[in-house]
Amino acid sequence: MASRVKIKVTGIVQGVGYRYYTYRIARVLSLKGYVKNQKDGSVEVLAEGDRDKLMELISELRIGPPNSRVDNLSIEWQESKNEFPDFKILK
Repeated sequence: MASRVKIKVTGIVQGVGYRYYTYRIARVLSLKGYVKNQKDGSVEVLAEGDRDKLMELISELRIGPPNSRVDNLSIEWQESKNEFPDFKILK
């Protein structure tokens, strides 16, 4: 059964390849949704898919790419809406 999670990642997560890192992992895990930078310096991730795969994504997001520093993940589980055809990097 599909699940949905909204994640706010704070720390040094902009300008260090964090969105592309998230995109690559989400695609490997066959998740759908998006990743985008926020004006406050955080990164927002909205992902849908198998709950186990979403948990894997969360584990990877805690690590981040080289040169990033993840201070906190704010995680909000939601009901899946199945509204995304794939996973994208948004501006």
